[in-house]
Amino acid sequence: MRTVAFAAAALAFLATLPACAQTVTKDPAQAPTGTYVVDAKHTQVLFSIMHQGLTDYHGRFDRISGSLTFDSRQPERSAVAITIDTTTLDTTSDKLNDTLKTVFRTQQFPTAVFKSTSNTRTGPDTGRITGLLTIRDVTKPVVLDATFNGGGKTPLSTGYSLGFHATGTIRRSDFDLSHMIWSGFVSDDVRLTIEAQFDEQKS
Repeated sequence: MRTVAFAAAALAFLATLPACAQTVTKDPAQAPTGTYVVDAKHTQVLFSIMHQGLTDYHGRFDRISGSLTFDSRQPERSAVAITIDTTTLDTTSDKLNDTLKTVFRTQQFPTAVFKSTSNTRTGPDTGRITGLLTIRDVTKPVVLDATFNGGGKTPLSTGYSLGFHATGTIRRSDFDLSHMIWSGFVSDDVRLTIEAQFDEQKS
C-alpha cells in the first residue's frame, strides 16, 4: 500500500513539472526589477584551452558567488558582480589542479572578481556585457556575449529566478598566467562559458 501511495505521489509531482516549466518567459520585461543573488548550485564557470593545437581541454571553478542588480524595463542598465573561488579550480587531473593553483597563486589570491561596467542590448534576449576582470593582482577589461535564457518561478525555488548563458575569451598573457613547462603547448586564448542562475533577493 505504501509503495502504491508513494508512486501516486511521485506521478502527481511529475505531472506538475511541465506546468511549472511553462511559467518561464524569455521576455525580460516580465521579471521583477531588483537585486538577485547567485544560485551557487545552478551556476557554473567553465574554461577551455587548446592543447597542442589538437583538442580543447576543459576545467571549471566549483564555487561562485555574486549579485545582479536587474532593471527589467532597461536591462542594459543592469549590473553584475561575480566572485570566483580560484581554490576550487577543478580539471580531470589532481596534479594539473595543483599546478594551475600555483599559477593562479591561490594561497595569496584566492578569488577572481568580475564587475560589469556597461551593457549593450544586441537583441530581444541578448546583450554584450563589458566589465573588469581581476585575476591575482591584474585587472583587465573583458567582454561577454550574454543570452537571457528566461525568468520565472521554478519548481525548486520560492521566488523569481533568472537564467543567463554567457561566453567570452581572455588571454593568459594579459593576466600573466604562464608556466615554464607547458605554456608552449597550450593556446594563449582561454574561452569562458558561464551558466548562471540568479534568485530574487527577498527583503
